[in-house]
Amino acid sequence: MSDRPLAPKANDYSVVPGSSGPRRDFRISVGLREGWDSEGRVFDVSEAVRTARAWMKRRVEAGLPALSGMFTRAEVTYAWPRPDGTVGSDREPVALFTGEAVHAYLGHLPDEAIEEMLNELSIELGAALGQERIYVAFADKTWILDAGER
Repeated sequence: MSDRPLAPKANDYSVVPGSSGPRRDFRISVGLREGWDSEGRVFDVSEAVRTARAWMKRRVEAGLPALSGMFTRAEVTYAWPRPDGTVGSDREPVALFTGEAVHAYLGHLPDEAIEEMLNELSIELGAALGQERIYVAFADKTWILDAGER
């Protein structure tokens, strides 16, 4: 006999009390190529993961809630009109952090608290990855964080 527990069966599942609520999904899109030119250092998505995990750990150690989610590497593509009438286009690697403010764990928090956490994490990611702009989405809202001219 094995000490390993048996896998759950279909009739073992039920809705966890307190887990049902409004969906509040989020996304942070942060570039992995430092700076604006094609010669900038390209970070691996693992650097974004490391930065986010450190942020999460600090918050939890301080007794504060933290977001959890998943990172994926993607390519953003875009085009723009040039002054001479031609069109330029480019692509760059990005890290996407996506997840949901799960009702069972964060349902007691107002949207504003989730937005503050998203901004805090976004800023840490941007600073770690040398990004001037970070794109954020939460529920039915989107915004851009910009470090501006320094």
